[in-house]
Formats: sequence, C-alpha cells, structure tokens
Amino acid sequence: MNAFAKLNLFLHVEPVRGDGYHPLQSWVAFAGYGDALHIEAGEKIGLAIIGPFAEGLKRDEGENIILRAAHALQRWAVGQGYAPMGATITLTKNLPIASGIGGGSADAAATLRALVWHWDLDIEESILMQIGLGLGADVPVCLYGATAWMEGVGEQISPGPSVLPLPLVLVNPGRAVSTAQVFKAFDGRGVSTPPVTPDQRPTDFSDTAALIRFLGATSNDLEEVATGLVPVIAMVLAALKTSGATFARMSGSGATCFGLYDEAAQAEMAVNHIRATHEDWWVQQTTLTS
Repeated sequence: MNAFAKLNLFLHVEPVRGDGYHPLQSWVAFAGYGDALHIEAGEKIGLAIIGPFAEGLKRDEGENIILRAAHALQRWAVGQGYAPMGATITLTKNLPIASGIGGGSADAAATLRALVWHWDLDIEESILMQIGLGLGADVPVCLYGATAWMEGVGEQISPGPSVLPLPLVLVNPGRAVSTAQVFKAFDGRGVSTPPVTPDQRPTDFSDTAALIRFLGATSNDLEEVATGLVPVIAMVLAALKTSGATFARMSGSGATCFGLYDEAAQAEMAVNHIRATHEDWWVQQTTLTS
C-alpha cells in the first residue's frame, strides 16, 4: 500500500489556545510519490524498515507511529470482541524524516487502512478517524486521501477543490525540523493569516493560472519562523524559483519545499540542475494529484 507525501498547499495558523493546540486551516493535496507498506500474516505485530531513509527512524514501539497505529487498531478490535491478531509490516521509507510532508502520518494512515483489510475489521469511518487523530493531527487527512480542507487541529476534514495533475518537484535540504520548535517560534513572533472564508473557496480550478493566483493570496504561516531556525530553507525556495517553478512554498513545518511547473520537461530540468548544484539535497520529481 502506498503512503503518498502530503502537501500543505497553504497553511494558516491561529494563535495557541489554552489547551496548547493551534487551530489551523490548510488546503491539503498529495504527491504521486511516497513511502510503501507491505503487510503479511504474523502471530504478533512486527515492523521491518528498509529504503533510503530507513536509518535514523525510531523503531521503539512507543515512538514509531506505524507500531502505535497497529496497536491502537488492535486494542479497538479486541475491545469489539475480535481475537488478537498480528501482522508483519514492512515499510519502504522513501521520504525524508521530519520533513513537513506527512511521511509518518501517511505511514500511519496506510497502516490503519491496510490492517482493516488484512484483519477484515468492520469499523466505522468516524471511529477510524478518531484513532487516527489520536496518533497525530495529520493522520485524519491522510486517511481521507484526497484534496481536502483541513481545519480545527486536524479533525475537521471536508472535500477540497480538485486540481489538474501538475508537474511537481520536492526538495529537502537534509535537515530535519522539529515541529514543536517551529510552533514555539511561531508563538514568539509568528503572524497569522486570516482564514479563507467559505465563499472564497473554489470547488475546482479551470487552469494552472487560476490555481497560482489563489495560492498567491494565501500563506504558510510557519515558513518564516522555520526559515529563521533553518536558514537553508530560503536557499531551497530560491533554487526552485530560479529553476522555473511557477510557484514555490514550504510544506507543513518544513523543511521540504515544493515547486509547481507548467511542463514535465521543465520539472525534469529543474531536478537535474538542483541535484547538480546541491548534491546533498533530496530532490524528487513527481506529480501533484487530487
């Protein structure tokens, strides 16, 4: 099962609430590239990790989100009268770790979906979403798996506008970014962009220019503070823009940035140029999808 990279095409963050959470609003879409999970029968829940970013990924049951997802679903199933079931999960980790494109959240969502099928569970979608939210704010939208408006602390999901498949380049400078540190910096000096009101939300985009105009009126409120913590993010954005991207922005809390291109050939040239000039950066050509 694929666990596609999640992109915050925009991310508006409100000041922290009394409970420590930040209300947010985001338009989420997905890339045609990501991690992959394979499920096999097993007496107990087990996890093997392979792939280019396997090293450094936390494998402790209390830390790894895949194992937490599997055990959370197992607890629900046992509580419903199912016999305890196991599975051997193999994760091919293709996405950088702590990179702002929802790799862990997408992995958790894919784990839940795969195990529901593997264990033949009869579970309501709302309950699956609740389990997902308990794992992380981005897991529900990754469970949804299509373009969506995401609001609240991640629990409010509604259908987003469809997009034409667009050439997309993802770039990560090889720096993991702490989401907690970014939000702490935002609380200290961040600026909140007003939310997009319901009457301002398009249902679809007739052309790329309309999409770019809409995105240009939005923001990633975490981009400035994340760049303050990790200045190389500014270099990534500059590299995308100078390589011909019609639009470039940081996703999530960083440090991965994305660039949209008019033609696949332009995206390919951008990838070749950025890889040649920044050999230590992770650069991936793919497609923005609904």
